[in-house]
Amino acid sequence: MNKKILIVASNYYKDITQNLINGSLRELKINKKNITVKKVPGTFEIPVIISKNIKKFDGFIALGCVIKGKTPHFDFICNSTFISLQSLSTISKKPVGNGIITSLNMKQAKKRSLIKGKEAANAVLEIFKND
Repeated sequence: MNKKILIVASNYYKDITQNLINGSLRELKINKKNITVKKVPGTFEIPVIISKNIKKFDGFIALGCVIKGKTPHFDFICNSTFISLQSLSTISKKPVGNGIITSLNMKQAKKRSLIKGKEAANAVLEIFKND
């Protein structure tokens, strides 16, 4: 497979982000030269980076973590980010694997970070198989 993939990772929770990136990279069985990783400050910034690079890559993996706090901020960030990712994917007709963890606490987030990157990479690879 000669597809180019951009991984865009929120670096807000650095250890969780690294777990997500590692999981994605292990799962991608393509030439590592065809994989680019870009880090952004938070999940809200992921869609804009994908949008800026939509013509340069064949697929995208969005990685990050949002942990629910005591305000509605969690809901607004998650909802707007997920809708933006879906929109980018359907409009561009390119896969966007959503590996953004939404959790209630850090313990949940750490546990999910061990598998979510792999799942997001698999989603993109499955779409490529259907091309």
